[in-house]
Amino acid sequence: MSAAVAAAAAETRPPPPALNGALNGHALLNGDRRWEDHFLPTPLRLDDKIRAQKIEARISKMVLCGATLRRVADVFEHEIEAGLQERPSSLQMENTYVPELPDGTEEGSFLALDLGGTNFRVLFLELRSGQLVQEKVKQYHISDALRLGPGDDLFNFLADCVQDFICAEGMENDTFSLGFTFSFPMKQHSISSGELITWTKSFKCGGLEGVDVAALLQQCLRARNLDVTVRVLLNDTTGTLVAGAHADPAVGIGVILGTGSNGCYMERAERVQHWERPHQTVHDVCVDVEWGAFGDNGCLNFLRTEFDDEVDARSLLVASFTFEKYIGGKYLGEILTSVLSALARDKLFPAAPRPSFLQTAHVSLFEEENCAGEVSRTLAALHDACGADVTLSSADALVAQHVAHVISNRAAQLVSVCEYNHTFSKRTSSRDKIPRSYCHVIKKFPHRCVSCQCKSI
Repeated sequence: MSAAVAAAAAETRPPPPALNGALNGHALLNGDRRWEDHFLPTPLRLDDKIRAQKIEARISKMVLCGATLRRVADVFEHEIEAGLQERPSSLQMENTYVPELPDGTEEGSFLALDLGGTNFRVLFLELRSGQLVQEKVKQYHISDALRLGPGDDLFNFLADCVQDFICAEGMENDTFSLGFTFSFPMKQHSISSGELITWTKSFKCGGLEGVDVAALLQQCLRARNLDVTVRVLLNDTTGTLVAGAHADPAVGIGVILGTGSNGCYMERAERVQHWERPHQTVHDVCVDVEWGAFGDNGCLNFLRTEFDDEVDARSLLVASFTFEKYIGGKYLGEILTSVLSALARDKLFPAAPRPSFLQTAHVSLFEEENCAGEVSRTLAALHDACGADVTLSSADALVAQHVAHVISNRAAQLVSVCEYNHTFSKRTSSRDKIPRSYCHVIKKFPHRCVSCQCKSI
């Protein structure tokens, strides 16, 4: 069975194109090859020029010049090569055992599961000649107790959801192959077997690290007498690549820009050292980079700021997923809060925002208004965050907008460095074409990802 079945759990159809971003630096996500300093954020312009200069100085380490980006690219290249050769690296470079991408011949009816956030999806999919002709989807909420409790409880819940879905659709007597999108770092042993390495995002279930999650799911399904066989196990990044290749055969890179972030690409099989299955006839294989952990070994410490330290200290997984905390949607609002709080302590901003109030959606909102030359919604959000009794001016709104711009600009630049590296290296599979990348976009953040299908050339 093609991996396209499991990929449908991550991306059943291409999302609508996002609006082109108008901010400098975000063009990097469109594969702009120039890393000159004109990608620096737009300067902060206030009537109080002394205040503007002090604020710029306070956040200057978050502004990445071309030389810094080139250094990041060099470090990333080194970590990629080390990971592929199974030498110490902060990049896992996991062999997913997915040997090919969709070719338009996929046929059949399948189940697909998508686990990665607070909502769990069960899907029924019917494919004819590679085209999706029928789709049924049901979403189930995962409570805090399940996300943070015993792992067995979580997987029993997943199996209960599958049973509920099958019964609701009147398919109790049918036999299914299932693709499982499990959006967490895994050590894969085959295309249908993989052990959880560590939880990420808002999950921290006990007792599952080192456990084969496909086998555990299969066990829970059998306990309910469901005639369902787990055929494919992959994460959302690999699923996004497969879905992107289904939409455009030129796609060879998958990128996740969501709560977390990751990338994968098609590599020449001969360059991958880790195999647990015979692979003499395999020409290409999808490699899961797991770039969220890029820098966990200290190789990116030159990027780190006091604001990043604060966000890390408050996170669920301290001292891990370094790169993800620079770019992930889960963290951009936290960085904004940290910076504005520091400015408040320095008497450069009226008051510190309430902890955890400002989210990535606010970063996007502030940028959107900044592009439009407006401040009304920014001021309203800041009043909610800082307190209705706090006096805020249009200049304060401009400060918040500028900080949001710097934060998201840095994130866009860092993601683009990783994507650029894959796109223009000669490692991307045995195919002749330079591949395009396919992105899963951060919702409510049109300016951060300028296109759902980021063109690399």
